[in-house]
Amino acid sequence: MSDNSVIISCSSCGAKNRVPVSRLEDRPVCGKCKTRLPAPSAANRPVDVTDASFQNEVLASPIPVLLDCWAPWCGPCKMVAPVLDEIAREYVGTIKVAKLNVDNNPATASQFRTQSIPTMILFKNGREVDRLVGAAPKQQIINFVQNQL
Repeated sequence: MSDNSVIISCSSCGAKNRVPVSRLEDRPVCGKCKTRLPAPSAANRPVDVTDASFQNEVLASPIPVLLDCWAPWCGPCKMVAPVLDEIAREYVGTIKVAKLNVDNNPATASQFRTQSIPTMILFKNGREVDRLVGAAPKQQIINFVQNQL
């Protein structure tokens, strides 16, 4: 991928679209199905996930999802948050970064046996492939994701 474009996956058909950065504000459409691609602000930052939206946002995602299980009172979670923001921007179209507040969404947290936070769970094709427990530096998180892609 060049520095002047990003890859954005279509939320409708899953096709990967190379979009010049200069055209992101134009709300481009998917080259395959002609559906509008996600807005630039939504495409390059973590998505908040709830018990209700988990199926669509994570399990049905056409691209791998890095799910951050966190809570607002958790110090290590607060330390990891800016790192995940950076990863979401740098890997737009390659992976989706999602955030699940475990206090507000106990059903999903329980379903995936989240006992410690932060816990980052990597999903691919709707299945959990690996998890990383605890605060980790950016490069370790990137290596964790790249080892499974």
